[in-house]
Amino acid sequence: MDVARIAGVTPKTVSRALNDAPHVSEAVRRKVKEAAAALDYHPNIAAQSLIARRSFLIGLTYERPSPSYVVELQNGALSRLENGRYRLVVLPFNHVASRPDELGKLLLRAGLDGALLAPPACDQPELLDILDRQNFPYARITPHHDLDRGIIVAMDEVAAGQEVAAHLLALGHRRIGIILGDPSHAASKGRMEGYRQAFGEAGVAIDDTLVVTGDFTYDVGYRVALDLLGRVPRPTAILAQNDDMAVAAIAAARDLGLTVPGDLSVAGFDNSEVSRTAWPQLTTVNQPVRQMAWDAADRLIAALDGATEPAPPVRRDHPHELLVRASTAAPPD
Repeated sequence: MDVARIAGVTPKTVSRALNDAPHVSEAVRRKVKEAAAALDYHPNIAAQSLIARRSFLIGLTYERPSPSYVVELQNGALSRLENGRYRLVVLPFNHVASRPDELGKLLLRAGLDGALLAPPACDQPELLDILDRQNFPYARITPHHDLDRGIIVAMDEVAAGQEVAAHLLALGHRRIGIILGDPSHAASKGRMEGYRQAFGEAGVAIDDTLVVTGDFTYDVGYRVALDLLGRVPRPTAILAQNDDMAVAAIAAARDLGLTVPGDLSVAGFDNSEVSRTAWPQLTTVNQPVRQMAWDAADRLIAALDGATEPAPPVRRDHPHELLVRASTAAPPD
């Protein structure tokens, strides 16, 4: 093989290096890939699949979250798979909490080598049972339950929720509307727990009449924000559990003739693209979705290629960051 001759290694080493297999030094891997690039050589993935009896396909499943969240998930996984032998198969699936067995069958029949489970699939014990019975490899992105199962990549949702709520309370807000996400997502409960901790530490009671469900979507977020802003007295701030709903709250405020942050402060969650293009730019929590998806894909590939995960698996946390921008300020006098 010309690649082996130019790189000065054996054909077997070329195969291992191009397939990102373990036990190949970075120096050798780089030399082989440089030789392959110089010869414009590309391995035949279909042939590799037949020989190895593997598909080199990794599934990514999620349930109708905000478009920006989906983009970050996909871009994170794709950036890890770029220039490698694995390819990504995107499998959106709605209402997984009511039919986890159907999702399990879909993943097992799709010819995948493994899967990335985003919320809420990552927290469905029946789904995990199905996959475990078939020894099907998976990585879980931000799970909240059964943390001794599978590869786990997470963020402390409670701490993140506590910090963003504490920010509004420190500004002097006391009448704060809260727009929850989809109740089937454990993240929604975790963030709400964080809010409650912040309110408790500030000695402020949460007004449960100002807690509404927005389903993580812009349209529902807009509708419930209009309802909150129609209350008397009106909230001076809105805490939304993702950026799409927070931006919807800003739009609702403007449609009612209110200014942000003069009349109403708004904070979101995720640091998605919409938070940076909104006007004013949105105060939010940076949840490193892209990096978590990259990490989940990387650890899953390592397990598939023989670098096995420890048992029980080690949870890997990614840090959050509160980003204070122009959508929050002290309440009006």
